[in-house]
Amino acid sequence: MWVVTDMSVPSAGSSGESAHPPGQGSPVTLAELTTFHVGGPAAGYLRAETSDALIDAVSERDLAAEPVLLLGGGSNLLVADEGFDGTVVHVASRGITQEATHPAGGLSIRVSAGEPWDHVVRAAADQGWSGLEALSGIPGSTGSTPVQNVGAYGREIGDLLVGLRVWDRQDRRVRTLSHTDCEFGYRTSRLKRERFRGGPRYVVLEITLQVQRDPQSAPVRYAELARRLGIRIGDRAPLGEVRQAVLELRRSKGMVVDPQDHDTWSAGSFFTNPIVDARQAELLPPRTPRWPMDDGWVKVSAAWLIENAGFGKGHGLPGPAALSWKHTLALTNRGQATAEDLLRLARQIQQGVLARFGVLLLPEPVLIGCEL
Repeated sequence: MWVVTDMSVPSAGSSGESAHPPGQGSPVTLAELTTFHVGGPAAGYLRAETSDALIDAVSERDLAAEPVLLLGGGSNLLVADEGFDGTVVHVASRGITQEATHPAGGLSIRVSAGEPWDHVVRAAADQGWSGLEALSGIPGSTGSTPVQNVGAYGREIGDLLVGLRVWDRQDRRVRTLSHTDCEFGYRTSRLKRERFRGGPRYVVLEITLQVQRDPQSAPVRYAELARRLGIRIGDRAPLGEVRQAVLELRRSKGMVVDPQDHDTWSAGSFFTNPIVDARQAELLPPRTPRWPMDDGWVKVSAAWLIENAGFGKGHGLPGPAALSWKHTLALTNRGQATAEDLLRLARQIQQGVLARFGVLLLPEPVLIGCEL
């Protein structure tokens, strides 16, 4: 059995997590703990380094009817300037464990919710575990990946997840959910949809993934990645080469967190690619990038809609909030932005795309104490 128990706190550049988290109960602002670097103070702060500590922290505050904000790497949150009138529970559990070996080279790995996600992908590549490499460079913690059904370059966490253990805040018990129980969709899941007292019903404790023991990657599904690797869609390549190519592509778009680069002071893609019905898709310009889905629905490129509605890279400069110079899906804090500055820019883009194309863009980050 292979186990990783690295309890060190990574730099913000590798995971999006705060490099120097505050002590238990100490004053904290959400700007310190999010990749947007905005957000006001929290009424309280607790760092949970084990699953039991996480359950206790959430359970005690639920019993007292106190608001709770679960936070991992802080890479998918936009918190209001007024802050959060409750306790931030920072999920900081660690560990990657090989669970079982399956026929044809498959194996299961169990990962604690607070493990920085890119640590997991890097460890898999180092060990010769194939399947996760297309998800390299995504900031945040492991526990948040199934909530959003995180995905990139033709791969989603739902493709790999076998099951997970959660704390059910409503029923007040630990539960094991299967892949089917999670009801994955495009950037959504049952974990995201079911709510309890304004927050998520289920607190992810650990997830189980199935990968392959193979030095070659999974078949590459994404055209841009295949071109970077010099292969055809459906071909495979060495794990390390695929991981490096994904990291290079993400860096070129400002999608790898770097505290020194304001183009990465963001939550990654701020808007999801809209899914429209066939009739609405026919009303869009023929050159609009689109991908047919089940039951006649069509996924459309949000980045294309934004750019062709008149919002190019760097839009908003020299203001405090602007679109990234590298990618129009990323709203960025240029160093002095407030949450309201970012929301004002998001509303402008959302309304502009709606007026130009009749398509409503929806935000991907979780908005805490604010709305579009």
